[in-house]
Amino acid sequence: MTARNTLIAPSILASDFSRLGEEVETVAKAGADWIHLDVMDGHFVPNITFGPPIIKAIRDRTDKVFDCHLMITPADPYLAAFADAGCDIITVHAEAGPHLHRSLQTIRNLGKKAGVSLNPSTPENVIEYVLDELDLVLLMTVNPGFGGQAFIPSVVEKVRRIKAMIGDRPIDIEIDGGVSPANAGELTAAGANVLVAGSAVFKGEGKEAYAKNIAAIRDAANG
Repeated sequence: MTARNTLIAPSILASDFSRLGEEVETVAKAGADWIHLDVMDGHFVPNITFGPPIIKAIRDRTDKVFDCHLMITPADPYLAAFADAGCDIITVHAEAGPHLHRSLQTIRNLGKKAGVSLNPSTPENVIEYVLDELDLVLLMTVNPGFGGQAFIPSVVEKVRRIKAMIGDRPIDIEIDGGVSPANAGELTAAGANVLVAGSAVFKGEGKEAYAKNIAAIRDAANG
């Protein structure tokens, strides 16, 4: 498989929620490739963020890909709502439900791209039998539930193993948690091609600051 360009997906979890629509518009203009939506339910993870109505309310602020990461359980009853809200990619956690294959089929039947996310301690072999149902694998490099956590370096080897598992399939490998210019290069060298960044992008304020932060991550990833 030919190498892919690195995509930067700022997580709006780190943005100013009091002006969320404006933040989405600004970070898109600052060079974001995707907009990453961290949905948390206070059950699967120890935090609550937002749901389909908020996503629907900001959907018209940009035509960028809405990359929705569901840290919720159960996920299946809500998949149609997130699809209707305008999410382009819907990612569920392998740990969040008993029927991963069914969840991925449901997402694809809704006309959306299907992703699976793995927590740091979850072995990669849980996705072995669903690889042909996948468009994306999201690897957590922190334990999910909060922004601003420290990167877990041992996941870099996991990226390499999953890259080998995927082979020639056109599956994106996305990293979420503690991504910064300090580790972007080793992540892409291991096989990742989508980097989620929250606090590393939303430092400072406004388009110029965000553009500088995105460029720093992209340069490190491609360097």
